[in-house]
Amino acid sequence: MSATETTEGTIKEAATDGARVLFGVGGLIAIVLGLFVIFAPKTTAGVTLTFVAALIGAYAIVTGIVYFGTAIFSRSLGGWSRVGHILLGILYVIGGVIIMSNLMTAGVVTALMFSIMVGILWLFEGVLAFATASKTDNKAWTIIYGIISVIAGITLLLSPMMGAMTLWWLLGISMVVLGFVQVVRAFKVGK
Repeated sequence: MSATETTEGTIKEAATDGARVLFGVGGLIAIVLGLFVIFAPKTTAGVTLTFVAALIGAYAIVTGIVYFGTAIFSRSLGGWSRVGHILLGILYVIGGVIIMSNLMTAGVVTALMFSIMVGILWLFEGVLAFATASKTDNKAWTIIYGIISVIAGITLLLSPMMGAMTLWWLLGISMVVLGFVQVVRAFKVGK
């Protein structure tokens, strides 16, 4: 066996070991986080929503400052454009400060908006399925899909908070399942 073959074998073994560790650790983290989401959905949702709201608030403040700075330092902006940039910058900063002043409420509003958006999308998907049912080969499945989609969309629109919590809980279940699959993959890599 030559030195080149030994080096290539060592590199492949190191890469396989690295993949095992990556899959295993990633899978275990997903399982733990998924179990937290499943067994403490309100707490984990609160932390996550607060973090997301903080990111949105920080983004709004930075964007406002950029608009304001552009209005002041740009040489190519005309009078009305400059005024528009200043007003937009002020609005962004005010919005960001409002978000940052109550992160939990902003997070809940974000979750509700997401849930309502998904509800509207599912409702439109169902209507679209009904509209295209006559042109498909599987009319029955298309109509069943349309019925389920419309019911799910209406349910989310009538109870967006319950829908948001259900989607959060389903995310936790998927994290546990996918984490378990990753851990199994960690033991199968290289064999």
